[in-house]
Amino acid sequence: MTFQELKELDSRYVIQTYGRNPIAIDHGQGATLYDVEGKEYIDFASGIGVLSVGTAHPRWQAAIAAQAARLGHISNLYYSEPYIRLAQQLCTRSGMAAAFFASGGGEANEGMIKLARKYSFDRYGEGRGTVLTLRNSFHGRTITTLAATGQDVFHNYFFPFTEGFRYAAANDLDSLNEVAGHDVCAVLVELVQGEGGVLPLERDYVQELARLCAQRDWLLLVDEVQTGVGRTGSLFCFQQYGITPDVVSFAKGIAGGLPMSGILVNEKCRGVLTPGTHATTFGGNPVCAAAALAVLDILDEDAIARVKEKGAWLREQIEALNLPCLGRTRGMGLMIGVEVADGFSNKELCARLNQAGLLCLTAGAGLRLLPPLTITREEMEKGLAVMKAELS
Repeated sequence: MTFQELKELDSRYVIQTYGRNPIAIDHGQGATLYDVEGKEYIDFASGIGVLSVGTAHPRWQAAIAAQAARLGHISNLYYSEPYIRLAQQLCTRSGMAAAFFASGGGEANEGMIKLARKYSFDRYGEGRGTVLTLRNSFHGRTITTLAATGQDVFHNYFFPFTEGFRYAAANDLDSLNEVAGHDVCAVLVELVQGEGGVLPLERDYVQELARLCAQRDWLLLVDEVQTGVGRTGSLFCFQQYGITPDVVSFAKGIAGGLPMSGILVNEKCRGVLTPGTHATTFGGNPVCAAAALAVLDILDEDAIARVKEKGAWLREQIEALNLPCLGRTRGMGLMIGVEVADGFSNKELCARLNQAGLLCLTAGAGLRLLPPLTITREEMEKGLAVMKAELS
């Protein structure tokens, strides 16, 4: 189909919840994509951080095909090998104790919140279910995770929102203590606030927060939906902060393009969720788990170490372009935020880059770059060339 034919069918049959770019991607390889008319694009967005090993990685494809031919679904009423092997790998490489698998990031974060409230109920009874989160955070699109999100713009339309959340300023323990109380059961944070503008939390703040949570028996919940699976230069971002959370969520990049998410818990929280207290139909799906195992195999320690090198190089090159519309960069690994200068619109700049052949994103008031972790130097150079030509 032509782009216009696809657009007309979309407008007729699809609920219009997305502000789509006027581009229809047809196929690709690695970080190089092509639309239905054959135009080439360099992918600095990776499906909003999902395509961790790029498009159509041969080992990823082979793992999916082999598992699909063997067993596509069986339900969690039975055992199957892929999800068990995946749980083993994630726990071994993260230092966590046990895993629960789901389908999307919001669902994983809901699971963390449920676990925290049950942990507190089991130990202290009712009245201790409040979760503290940070302003400028983003935790999902369900009613509960919207309530957990610390941005007023998301607190509209869908009333009544789930109760039991209060918000503190990032990197400010005094602000956290001001909103704390006897009813708190957990603190939920993103170590790099992604949708809020790619804003890493300060290391000292995170370590002090971990100590405070341990002292008060609040669970420390870390939302790694976007930062996890190698994105910041370690398998999980918390590993660079010198902490071990009670619960960590993951999604996006884990299955390299298939819908999968989950949570990992420490030993203290291993037994909180018991039969009948939490479940999901597609969690641990064999095909998704096989894809995730392939992703973890591709993203070994050497590959993840190169993520830091690629991110540092890409940030240096962007700043060296000295483009009048862009400022400094920030972030960790291949999760990069780029400041947009006063007088320019990040949405307009992003749209121009997309049309020119460089797929990128916005976050906060800036641009956000989330290339595949396997992106090559040649692909990065092509993307930088588009950026220079379009924005000079």
